[in-house]
Amino acid sequence: MEHPTTAELEAGLDDVRNSPTDTGTLDLIVRRPEIDEREVLVIGELSVEEGLVGDNWIRKPNSRTDNGGPHPGMQLNIINSRVLALVCPDPNRRALAGDQLVIDMDLTEANLPAWTRLAIGSAVVEVTDQLHTGCRKFSQRFGGDALRFVNSDMGGDLKLRGINARVVQPGVITTGDTVRKL
Repeated sequence: MEHPTTAELEAGLDDVRNSPTDTGTLDLIVRRPEIDEREVLVIGELSVEEGLVGDNWIRKPNSRTDNGGPHPGMQLNIINSRVLALVCPDPNRRALAGDQLVIDMDLTEANLPAWTRLAIGSAVVEVTDQLHTGCRKFSQRFGGDALRFVNSDMGGDLKLRGINARVVQPGVITTGDTVRKL
């Protein structure tokens, strides 16, 4: 499988930079019931305790917590849909990114600093201060150029690999829902 080159990725940056700032769209909901398993949902439920109900976040160990349990500030991984389309031109493979929510919205620190709240469907999530970076699996799925691209200084500034969030108001979300900055 061919992956986009660095030049191709960089050529798409203007589109990413033109992402909506205050009101976006929920383009994809992906539940990870087990490691390396993906379920694309049309409707999902967000819970304060579980994050995306049925997702494995609640069972995942995390080295950033004192007890090694799931990190409350990393309940949800969110990626910009334009970035994901850039690194993964095949829409059938986009769920492999591992992000539960794929939204068309500017995820930069300037637009969505930590503790910003987003209304999605009947739920509200809050951006946290936990960094989200590309890993070995991201490289395997989308190529080394994509990993270097999202983890570059510029990639970090633009939050190309995405952001972390937690649920602060439970509710139901549906693909196509408006995502509104509160």
